Amino acid sequence: MILLQSPSRYLLQILSNRVQNFEKGVELDCQWVEFDDIRYHIQGSVKNPNVLLLSVSLPIPPPETVLFGGLPLGALEAIKAAYGVVAQILDPPRDGFNLTLKLNLAKLPSDEEHKHALLTKIASVREVVMGAPLRAVLKQLVTRTVSDLGKPVALVHRPNESFFLVPQADKVTVIFPMRFNDSIDTVLATSFLQEFVEARRTAGLNNAPPCLWSPSPPQELKEAFTETLSANAGFVSFVIFPRHVEGRKLDRTVWNLSTFHAYVNYHVKCSECFMHTRMRRQVESLIQALDRAKPDSEKAKRNSPSRSFKRMSLKDGNNSFGSRSWK
Repeated sequence: MILLQSPSRYLLQILSNRVQNFEKGVELDCQWVEFDDIRYHIQGSVKNPNVLLLSVSLPIPPPETVLFGGLPLGALEAIKAAYGVVAQILDPPRDGFNLTLKLNLAKLPSDEEHKHALLTKIASVREVVMGAPLRAVLKQLVTRTVSDLGKPVALVHRPNESFFLVPQADKVTVIFPMRFNDSIDTVLATSFLQEFVEARRTAGLNNAPPCLWSPSPPQELKEAFTETLSANAGFVSFVIFPRHVEGRKLDRTVWNLSTFHAYVNYHVKCSECFMHTRMRRQVESLIQALDRAKPDSEKAKRNSPSRSFKRMSLKDGNNSFGSRSWK
């Protein structure tokens, strides 16, 4: 299975090209949308090629989530800690966006390895911003300072959709209501998630977080909003223990959890494409088999030259009769 990468490849390409071609000073104005409805807008001028304006629009939050200034809890602190003096937060952001950063590429480290690492971190702004509240809760799990034990916390991850954290003293339960618009996607996703749970029980995945699937809401969500408890593909729960977020595991765990729905949706679409391809090949092979099964007489009838008859007029008939009688 394929895991989605944290950095935006297009954004990383733009930043790398800008750093390598400061002397050219080309005008830059690009907009694009990535999965889960994350919209980007980056601008740069010829007069000041070292400065870029990066704006990010987040998914529309559902009613049960709480944002601060249009951003998830702890996002501003996470941005300052990740980017330092390279990025300045503009307040207010550009119209239609939740966040606008003023990037000063002249303040990047001189060392090439550290420079590329920081550019990759800037290209991972989606993980930094949207993963900030999840990262804060998981850090509390490591230090055993979790607050609001047993109270579900709603975090936005898709337009008008959220997933839930249930903090406890020694673990954090992450619950995803799985919703799909297409009925075929729903059937495939349900089967995929059930197999996903079964795969966790294999011997090689003993250290992975425990995974559960249920068609009905788990008991931990009894205090959640009623509309959030409708999921046509069931509910998936992961139980995160301190060993899953120690050291460098924290970044990977935050990214994998915050993009879990996109991960499932990606593999559902790949499964559909694979099945469609197999169906087309099967139909082609059946058509070839039918062609080979046709009898030889029918083939000969098809290949035989066709006979045509010419209608003669009365005058042509008399001339033909006269010529025969003369003979």
